[in-house]
This record gives sequence, C-alpha cells and structure tokens, in this order.
Amino acid sequence: MRQQDDALREKFLSSEEIYPGKIIRVEKWQVELPSGGTALREIVRHNGASAVVPVDEFGQVTMVRQHRIAIDKMTWEIPAGKLDSPDEDPFDAARRELEEETGLQAAHWQKLTSMYTTPGFCNERISIYLATGLTQHPSHPDADEFLGLKKIPLDDAIAQCASGELQDGKTLVGLLLAKQALLAQDVPFPGAYSSIQRPSALQSSRKAE
Repeated sequence: MRQQDDALREKFLSSEEIYPGKIIRVEKWQVELPSGGTALREIVRHNGASAVVPVDEFGQVTMVRQHRIAIDKMTWEIPAGKLDSPDEDPFDAARRELEEETGLQAAHWQKLTSMYTTPGFCNERISIYLATGLTQHPSHPDADEFLGLKKIPLDDAIAQCASGELQDGKTLVGLLLAKQALLAQDVPFPGAYSSIQRPSALQSSRKAE
C-alpha cells in the first residue's frame, strides 16, 4: 500500500498567500506531480471546528436554524462553531458553542468522529460530539449570529437526512453517528422514543477526545 501511495503522492514545492481572511486563508500552492510535472493548487486553510449532537432524555435533538448566505438558503444544522485558534482543544470549543448557541450544558460527552469537510481544496477538520445529560441555561450567541432553535425526535431528523431535507454535511454525519452510538447502549429513553437507547457510560472530560 505504501508503494502504491508513493506513486500517487503530490509534493509541496512553494506557496503564496492570496487572501489573509479572518476565518480562512487562501493560498496558491505549486506542487510536483507523481509524473514529475508541476501543477497549481488553490488551498483554503482553516483553524478547524467542532459540532455537537445534543440529545435530551426523551430522544430529541436540538437543531439550529440560520441563513447561509453562501448558498442563500435557510438550513437546519447541529450546533457548531470554529476553533478560536488551531491549538484550541476541540472539546472546549464544542462545549462553548453548545452553550452559546442553545444555552445547553451537558453532563456526558462522547466523541463521535473527526472529519475533513472538503479535502479537495480545504484543510478544515471538524470534530463531532454527542452530548447528553442536558440542562438548560441562557444562550448567548455572538453578535453576528442570528439563530432559530427547535427540538425534534432524533429518528425524525434521521429521516430528514434520508429524504434530502437536511443537506449540511456535518449534520448528516453527526446525526447518523449519534443514533449509532445511542443504539449501542441498552437502557431506553422514557416516553415515545424508546427505540433510541440511553448512553450509560459516556465520557464527561477531556478524555472525550
């Protein structure tokens, strides 16, 4: 496999910064191709982000609605936000973003995955967590954030993933993995959503990483 990978690998030669933005930096890279030729790559560099699937004791997930101007659409997404710096602990960012956007705090955390959102041109990596044992507190979104909130049964959200109603990548991955993680446990939630299982030993510290 390593020999095969070496035959596919591009080699970084040089870079030029094109745009030093607040959220992203755009660079122009010169690379050497496996054939020996060279090519230009346009690269977006990003600090990374964290996202949270907050599921309450009745199997309902809190979703965030906002307008995404890049696609000019209103979207329902799981709570998420960018890291303040490349060195920030993604778990700290997840706790901060959950409380800021929804006012929720969680007693139990489980890391579900880390994923690259668009590796064809961007290095953004997002860590996704399951949060349970929720308590409600005041929310305090950033001054430039305008959000709507709703609670929806997790199974209904999963159905919306399949139907195409939900199209945000981190939300699709987070909801599907959260359902899988909850089903791995053996104590049902009370109420109407007993097909979803309560997590019994979720991590509640930085070991969630």
